Amino acid sequence: MSYVSLPEVVIYTDGACSGNPGPGGWAALLIYGPHRRELSGYEAHTTNQRMELMAAIKGLEALKRACSVQLHSDSAYLINAFQRKWIAKWQRNGWLNVKKQPVENQDLWKGLVALTEQHQVRWVKVTGHSDDELNNRCDFLARQAIKDNIGNADNDGLD
Repeated sequence: MSYVSLPEVVIYTDGACSGNPGPGGWAALLIYGPHRRELSGYEAHTTNQRMELMAAIKGLEALKRACSVQLHSDSAYLINAFQRKWIAKWQRNGWLNVKKQPVENQDLWKGLVALTEQHQVRWVKVTGHSDDELNNRCDFLARQAIKDNIGNADNDGLD
């Protein structure tokens, strides 16, 4: 049996929201060897959690073939869902949480699950708003996406 080694990609992601809910931005930074690509986007009415998920989705969607991915995020919501196997429990329970209520953001979770089936993803939790240069860059890009679309957004109101 032969094994094909997958390209190794590092992805950093972040989401931001001005108000929660409110206008939101997401960003993903992809690194493959010496190559670096920055992505960002905006939604007029969303939540911070949706932007965190959207950043991961857009980062994985940008990959052109199956890859081995280290996906870094400061979102405990995102990272814990995979590391603590919340998603597997939600799927077994028909997308109901422990309180027997529908899991929030199911549309995005289902899309993200489908993407993780195409790649080998290792989820890495980073400390937000710290000295992690790449996480800080994603934070800047996500906030900038909001500012570019709503004018002078108040930085203090961005989550």
